[in-house]
Amino acid sequence: MSQSAKELKTESCGDKDCPVHGTLSTRGTVLSGVVVSDKMNKTVVVQIDYLHYFPKYNRYGKRRSKIHAHNPPCIHAAKGDLVKIMECRPLSKTVSYVVVEKKAGV
Repeated sequence: MSQSAKELKTESCGDKDCPVHGTLSTRGTVLSGVVVSDKMNKTVVVQIDYLHYFPKYNRYGKRRSKIHAHNPPCIHAAKGDLVKIMECRPLSKTVSYVVVEKKAGV
């Protein structure tokens, strides 16, 4: 892990939608995935891979989905990083998740 929670709390990012330094509260779903795009301003696209069960064949199949998440300046996740995202209130039309932790790159 590149940044710990204590390091994040010491440096202030000035973002009101940051779960550590701002007033944004998180609730509900916690997911982890890989950042596939960081071209938007303070937003990343996270790809979530999961297994889906098919009862007819008694097997699992691979599925994936892409979720848009707010990327606070203090975390600054880049393409290829493994991140943990949490659900929050809707920040825009497509963004309802926020990056809370950045892990080592894939």
